[in-house]
Amino acid sequence: MRIGITCYPTYGGSGAVATELGLELARRGHEIHVISYASPFRLPGFAENVYFHNVDLSGAYPLLQYFPYSLALAVKQHEVAVRESLDILHVHYAVPHATAAFLAREMARAERDLKVVTTLHGTDITLVGQEASFFTVTKFSIEQSDAVTAVSNYLRDETHLRFGCDKCDIEVIPNFINAETYHPVDACAFRHAFAPEDSKVIVHVSNFRSVKRVPEVVQIFAKIRRQIPAVLVLVGDGPDRDRAENEAERLGLRSQVRFLGTVDAIADVMHAADLFILPSSSESFGLSALEAMACGVPVVASRVGGLPEVVLDGETGYLIDPSDIDGYAEAAIRILSDQERWAQFRENAVKRSKDFASDLIVPRYEALYRRMIA
Repeated sequence: MRIGITCYPTYGGSGAVATELGLELARRGHEIHVISYASPFRLPGFAENVYFHNVDLSGAYPLLQYFPYSLALAVKQHEVAVRESLDILHVHYAVPHATAAFLAREMARAERDLKVVTTLHGTDITLVGQEASFFTVTKFSIEQSDAVTAVSNYLRDETHLRFGCDKCDIEVIPNFINAETYHPVDACAFRHAFAPEDSKVIVHVSNFRSVKRVPEVVQIFAKIRRQIPAVLVLVGDGPDRDRAENEAERLGLRSQVRFLGTVDAIADVMHAADLFILPSSSESFGLSALEAMACGVPVVASRVGGLPEVVLDGETGYLIDPSDIDGYAEAAIRILSDQERWAQFRENAVKRSKDFASDLIVPRYEALYRRMIA
């Protein structure tokens, strides 16, 4: 099959999943065309059967005070669909990607029967789509898609609750991990670069938006350090980075908190971790938590959204109320101070992650595509 994929190229779960899906499909012999305004952060310099198409943002006209990216994207999607004879246009994130895909499909209607698959990832439904300026177009774009998927049962239910979307059947296909990349290791070669031998390594990975509560991660870490020698490794970048750095400075932890910025090889960092913390106020799935678990890292996360569908409370880690800073710290200390419990959680986490292996999940997308084409 010839499949076009559109996603945001920036650091975040939706772009990561979309890119990894494209790479997995390419390994299975499909021809993949990635269409976005920049190359996605997880797309390597070259991958067989994968082609990148840049959306032209150079156009300018005095009347267009704000450049209409959605229209430029639709033009590029249509261009690629016709020239490359695409069967499927799979867009990740409802607005503006599904909206642009609707326009591209309609423009291509006389030339080919292009099918649009929209995957919902979370904030496109719970935040962006709820804005008055976007609500109607978000609902319309979802309902006009040929197929719609959501990454968790929670997100499927939220979409029906918030938008109705009576005209669409939303299929749940969860996020996935590549077991060849995300797996446990007995000893991390560069763990010493993060922490002394007698210290624990605590990791958080996100796009540093307010919903991820990164300053609160630093506060939780401060409470953990009162009882356990540890360092905190923060991976990612975004609006709240300055606040998190200021919080580390205020708490006198600047030398114990490492800001790595954006990192492509997340598994390398996870291999050095003893614990992963994700105190998000909202989370449709929690891909970074799954990646941590696949590397054998217990997780302390929020009991919100789709996280309970990934993290098994009391088995692969603990789920805590988002506002309970003390609860996060206590759960972390409980795991890190008990080697036997930590080892059991590590084993359970790896076992649980196998339910989300790419070999199980990607064929579900392939089956969906084939149904659409048929």
